[in-house]
Amino acid sequence: QVQLVESGGGLVQPGGSLRLSCAASGSIFSINTMGWYRQAPGKQRELVAAITSGGSINYAQSVKGRFTISRDNAKNTVDLQMNSLQPEDTAVYYCNADLSMIIAPWRLVEIWGQGTLVTVSS
Repeated sequence: QVQLVESGGGLVQPGGSLRLSCAASGSIFSINTMGWYRQAPGKQRELVAAITSGGSINYAQSVKGRFTISRDNAKNTVDLQMNSLQPEDTAVYYCNADLSMIIAPWRLVEIWGQGTLVTVSS
């Protein structure tokens, strides 16, 4: 069994910063891509940022220059530093990973965290 556990959400004023963290645990063989998605009320879930095991990064256009994704392959963690937050960044943020497990190392599975709420409001 594998799980992703997120932390770091909360309430912040416009222009403020938050840091989200996500840790993968369980019978993991390897992790390919790790990333963050978000879903605002009434909207579809969208990619915020993703990083491969080799360090290639992809950002949504709306967060470029404000958010930074980082990853520790040894600890199976991924962080999202969010600066200059705006009300439109308000959403539930989900950690995501494409990984394989020890019991079936040839098979990639997609795992989601439970989500953490980020609210940007004055």
